[in-house]
Amino acid sequence: MATIIQRGDKWQAKIRRHGYPTKSKTFLKQRDAEAWARIQEAEMDRGVWRDRSSADATTFYALLDRYIKDVVPTKRGKEVETLRIKTLMKDDIAKHKLSSLTPLVLAEWRDSRLSAGCVGATVRRELDIVSAVFNWARRELMIAVENPVSSIRRPPPSQWRDRRLEEGEEEKLMRALEDHPVEGEKKYRVGTRNKWLKPLVQFALETAMRRGEILSLTWDNVDLEKQIIFLPLTKNGSSRTVPLSKRAVEILADIKPTSTMIDDESTGRVFPVSVDSLKKAWERAVARAELTDLRFHDLRHEAASRMAEKLPNVIELASVTGHRDVRMLSRYYHPKAEDLAKKLG
Repeated sequence: MATIIQRGDKWQAKIRRHGYPTKSKTFLKQRDAEAWARIQEAEMDRGVWRDRSSADATTFYALLDRYIKDVVPTKRGKEVETLRIKTLMKDDIAKHKLSSLTPLVLAEWRDSRLSAGCVGATVRRELDIVSAVFNWARRELMIAVENPVSSIRRPPPSQWRDRRLEEGEEEKLMRALEDHPVEGEKKYRVGTRNKWLKPLVQFALETAMRRGEILSLTWDNVDLEKQIIFLPLTKNGSSRTVPLSKRAVEILADIKPTSTMIDDESTGRVFPVSVDSLKKAWERAVARAELTDLRFHDLRHEAASRMAEKLPNVIELASVTGHRDVRMLSRYYHPKAEDLAKKLG
């Protein structure tokens, strides 16, 4: 039988049961202490009791912080996942104790993110992180907590994007990626100071490579004479060799002499740019070019569509873009209707 003791203006419930550790918890009201004790004893009677003290004492923020240190460094996409987790850590949801982060709380947070204008795909990715962190805490840290994501509805997947560069947009984008002076009453500079961004974007349009593949590319895996790049590990977990167009070779040849003038941490990388730096520089560039609806991943769509005109064989096209399932190419290959009309005659 639980013992309920008044201590000042609070009430302490203490449970002593053979075969279980002594448990106690303090409440502001006597009825709350009695209700907690009844639940604990009922679970002990049924043999389903679990120690929830860690879940009661640990905040979601603290768990995310430990996850970044212990788990994220072992993942391929660690830079991107770190950014997403740090965004979650800034959110009010991170202030919750693990025991209080119920499916209802998480569902309300999901709805607030969507109503604030966040797209469904982003919220789905955030929920994936929450789910992974809770599963890790339960399986590896032995924290008695259930995964709240498994009990709520996920936002539907976003519609596939078919954003293509219209006439003149590529020129506007490249101009915005250049660092150039502007004449006027006062001379000032317009464009990005990041010298890697423009060749990086040009290279993306020539190869249809993913952002992570481009940023992790090293000179050891580049053979300009054979016009190929070897990617030892890609998003789908396998390696692949990417053929290079003559224009792609020219882009790499232009930056290779200066690519060694980088810090020790980035030595060997073709484009020594972090994910965060690329994200910020890209946002500023598309704003200057007045193309704010253009995303970096749209370059992969554009490149794949251009390649499809040169490589009508879908198997060959898939080998270049790195798609295992050729059906997935429908997400990236978006020919313009007016161009198809011309082919029809």
